[in-house]
Amino acid sequence: MRTHPPGLSRRHLISSAFALAAAVPGLALAADAYANSTWRKVTPDEWRKRLPPMSYAVMREEGTERPGASPLLGEHRKGAFVCLGCALPLFKSDTKYDSGTGWPSFFRAIPGAIDTKTDSTLGMRRTEYHCAQCLSHQGHVFNDGPAPTGLRYCNNGVALKFVPA
Repeated sequence: MRTHPPGLSRRHLISSAFALAAAVPGLALAADAYANSTWRKVTPDEWRKRLPPMSYAVMREEGTERPGASPLLGEHRKGAFVCLGCALPLFKSDTKYDSGTGWPSFFRAIPGAIDTKTDSTLGMRRTEYHCAQCLSHQGHVFNDGPAPTGLRYCNNGVALKFVPA
């Protein structure tokens, strides 16, 4: 018979994990909603044919476009900003703001539209985000944005397409 230290039964550990996941926003135990997406099966060669060269470098190789280069910086119409790769809506136009950084910036993503990972390049830890459906790199999220979220989703314009409402 296996014995556990007091308070460390398997049931206790599992229930504690679920309680922690419920208490900490963003800690996901749920399945990947897009795991079976056909967009996950697109080969690098197919992406090269579908995307302009700079978009490919950003979206599939995690590059960054030059600041101030995106025509989307001046886009202020009502609509949605969608992933250039798969057209998944990522941001609503009413969440866009001028961050002064030279990249299209948003204070809130559409729920379920993006996933994040830690990026340790450039000698620092940043939070990278990508399209949840096709896994295309979009940009980085920072904790220096405006109310109500305090977040700044700093997006590469070449990874987005604007769709007017």
